[in-house]
Order: sequence, then C-alpha cells, then structure tokens
Amino acid sequence: MAEKAHLITRKGWEALDKELKYLWKEYRPEITLKVQEAAAQGDRSENADYTYNKRLLRQIDSRVRYLIKRLEVLKIVDYSPQQEGKVFFGAWVELENDEGKIVRYRIVGKDEIDTKKGYITIDSPMARALIGKQVDDEVSVQTPSGRKEWYINVIRYQPFEPED
Repeated sequence: MAEKAHLITRKGWEALDKELKYLWKEYRPEITLKVQEAAAQGDRSENADYTYNKRLLRQIDSRVRYLIKRLEVLKIVDYSPQQEGKVFFGAWVELENDEGKIVRYRIVGKDEIDTKKGYITIDSPMARALIGKQVDDEVSVQTPSGRKEWYINVIRYQPFEPED
C-alpha cells in the first residue's frame, strides 16, 4: 500500500497548533488542579472526582503527545498561483454526474477531514482521481457500489461559501 501523505493546509495546521496550546496551557493545568483538590479529600478509591479527572488527565496527555508528534511530521501546503486551473491539494472542486447530481469537495490532509463541509483526504480514491485534472475533465472513481463517473464543473482555491 502507498505511503499516506502527511500534508495539511496552513489553516488546518494552525487549528491543531491552537488545540495543542489550549490543552497544554489551559485545560491540563485546570484538570491537574481538580485532581490535586480531589486527592486532598482523602480516600481516592471511592472518590469519583479524583477518578474521573485522573482519567481525563490521561486522555489530555495522550492527545498532547499525539499532536506534538503529528505537528512535527506534517508539511504545510500553501496555495500557489501555478495551481490555478488544475486540481491540487487544498482545492475546492465541484463535480456533476450524468444524472445531474452536484457534489462539492475540498482536498485536505487526514487531520482536516470533515464530511459535513465536504473535506476529503488527499489519500481517498476520489481525491487521487481528481489530482491534476481540469474543468470539464471526466473522473472515474471506484466506489463500494461500483464505478462512478463525474465531470469537473469548477475548481477553486477559495471556499464556495464563507467558512467559520
């Protein structure tokens, strides 16, 4: 199997970095204090606050370790004017099939996948089929329900709708 891409948009990297800073500088100290306060109450074996917050602290530490390692290997891909007119990482793409169904996707890294926004990973079959294509090109994608054909209507490097 092919190596998975360690790519991310600048906005995606900044979101992960912000989460890491929040967890480490704000949330973890808050939960650590709760653990200390609960521990000071005596018998820890029957102390639900202590048990819950200790577990939460382990989850925070696990996520912090993951984010630190992940941010080290990720490569930020910024938009370049040479990309205009073709589908590359970070593109928003509007597709249409023969039945007139229209879908919109953005090609992002695995850390940014958001199906509600139509963000798909660069490693997905759809994204792999789209890379390098132009408007009016036909794209054929193998899906669990069979091969699907799509036509590229629009390629943009700005969102179709304003994002939050």
